[in-house]
Amino acid sequence: MKAGKGIMLAVAALATVLIPGCGDRHSAKEVYYLITTNMATNYWQTAIAGFNKAAAQDKVTAKVAGPDNYDPQAELKELKKAVATRPAGILISSADAAVLTPEINEAIAAGIPVITIDSDAAGSHRIYFIGTNNLEAGRLGGQRLISKLGAKGNVVFFTLVGQPNTDERLKGFKDVLASRPGINIVEVVDIKGNLDAAFDKTQQFLELSGAKKIDAFVCLESASGKMVADAVKRTSDKNRVVLAWDVNPATLNEIKDGTIDSTIVQKPFTMGFVGLKALDEIYHDPPAQFGKDYSTDPFAPYPGFIDTGTSIVDKSNVDLFLAAAAAHAQ
Repeated sequence: MKAGKGIMLAVAALATVLIPGCGDRHSAKEVYYLITTNMATNYWQTAIAGFNKAAAQDKVTAKVAGPDNYDPQAELKELKKAVATRPAGILISSADAAVLTPEINEAIAAGIPVITIDSDAAGSHRIYFIGTNNLEAGRLGGQRLISKLGAKGNVVFFTLVGQPNTDERLKGFKDVLASRPGINIVEVVDIKGNLDAAFDKTQQFLELSGAKKIDAFVCLESASGKMVADAVKRTSDKNRVVLAWDVNPATLNEIKDGTIDSTIVQKPFTMGFVGLKALDEIYHDPPAQFGKDYSTDPFAPYPGFIDTGTSIVDKSNVDLFLAAAAAHAQ
């Protein structure tokens, strides 16, 4: 009799876990933040869509904060505001690790789970990083560049200097280009989030000729590819290689018409979606010790890094990516 009663209690307990809405551990009072810069870009709107979808599935509250432009100090202010509310967790892309690390550490010290996405703050106490292996993505781009230029050529890079992810991408390119001494990096342009600067600088470089002619332009962030392509289309000599970053609709269309050769693809939707799910798991099953360096623990309950994947889009597969974007927009 006692055994039968015990089995019935166990079945009832299992049912409370498996039946939707019965004993649900989630609540709308659980608030999760996604904080970044350049909030208005297609890239970050896609990440926010993933973040919001995960929140809707779990019936928790998602909030997003950060400036529409590249402004690490403004991002820091939003992070401080979020920490002050004592949320269930924070997902953050580090525009400047030196600026944001102290406040990330404050959040962890207060028992607030923090995971970085897209751009890491590796020296902080964040729990782990979700995003692209940016060093390998840069190497992938470097191999593509060599396949287009061959043994020699002049190259200009457009980037955000000091942002960890773009710095790693540039290093990846340099690692690969070291095997081709005839390929010369003429300049690394810090656009500081100013897209007009990318257009203006490209026009200036397009005026160079002879031995100084720029043969390739490489964009290490998502927004400048279209601006560089616009400048190239206005010149009579369109024989230039343009490598972009991410799958903005404008970038994909420029690949179709041939102005942009290819783009390196990341998965911002996946970063936002997986990021919120990961924060939720940590909130409900927190570690014994916040702030521990789990990278040195072979029995750690968390990974050091979740790679969301990277690939190249060119004319051979651009229609597949356009179709995927259209399907997601429906």
